[in-house]
Amino acid sequence: MGQIVRKPFKTYHHGDLREALIQAALGEVELGGPEAISIKALAKQLGVSQPAPYRHFADREALLEAVTAEAFRQFNVIMREAIEQPGKGSKLSRFAQAALAFGLERHGIYRLMFASRTMACAPKGSELHTAAMETLALLIESFEAPAVGLLRERQALKIWAGLHGIVMLAEQGLLTGESAQISREELLDEIVEQTKAALTAALQVTEGKA
Repeated sequence: MGQIVRKPFKTYHHGDLREALIQAALGEVELGGPEAISIKALAKQLGVSQPAPYRHFADREALLEAVTAEAFRQFNVIMREAIEQPGKGSKLSRFAQAALAFGLERHGIYRLMFASRTMACAPKGSELHTAAMETLALLIESFEAPAVGLLRERQALKIWAGLHGIVMLAEQGLLTGESAQISREELLDEIVEQTKAALTAALQVTEGKA
């Protein structure tokens, strides 16, 4: 399973404070989620004055946006590896399982990316929006299906809704799969297979009308 990469941040060279802040913040988010981010605490951790971070980020929200964008970029590397490297199951299954493992193992960062206002407030064309759209593009690519209208996009939303539900419920201890005698991974694969079948059927209907 790929890892969010955190560069050493306790020392940095002149001009690299912005990157050091992002990497330090990633570490704090992984341990405590988005709520753990404090510009004051990060400045102390890095050994700089309290005003110094504000030369790079206007406020805490601006820092969170940059940190979330970096998390998405690194997440996309993991997802790209999952669908491009040979492995068990379809590309879509490998994408989904890699995303599930990420969400369960690195929940603080997952919540920053997919369960916080930071992503919802990102304007189109921003660094964060661009990185998030790459994630969606990788998911759509993993369907290995032709582009017909918005059929792939609609099925991609179904996959993500199911995946997100599993991650969030599991993290809260509300989804073990014990009552149905199914693991979370098996449940996700069922969702994947059902979604792929739905897309295939929709494509066939569209071809029949052509």
